[in-house]
Amino acid sequence: MITFRDIDRNNFFDVIDLSVAEEQKGFVATNVFSLAQAKAFPECVCLAIYKGEILVGFTMYCMDYEDKEYWIYRLMIDTRYQSKGYGKAAMEKLIERIKQDTEHHVIYLSFEPNNHRAKHLYESLGFEADGRVIDGEIVYKLDY
Repeated sequence: MITFRDIDRNNFFDVIDLSVAEEQKGFVATNVFSLAQAKAFPECVCLAIYKGEILVGFTMYCMDYEDKEYWIYRLMIDTRYQSKGYGKAAMEKLIERIKQDTEHHVIYLSFEPNNHRAKHLYESLGFEADGRVIDGEIVYKLDY
């Protein structure tokens, strides 16, 4: 079962050491960049993704400061743990977490057009293109 844990002194360096495959590095910011971004943008929530006691990935979401909507900014599964269903399980859990805020009914995310694995994952979860491209990334949304 996938669980989320806060990032603290006990797992900080392990989270930073997580990495995607070489060919995926252009698709997602490093975790150290994301953690720094969350420091400057305190509305961002960073979470470590665990399968039991094994750290397998990282995610970051927030209530966007500008448009006041939920955005999933990051999802990464370490290269050692990819293709095991952890990314989908983490997304399902994250979607359920965001849905607890009943004031909102849409979740946004964006991804690089060449990231076909991400596109497949997001579409399998019900996300659809909303017609926008922001900073070269395709924007998808999930209405709930």
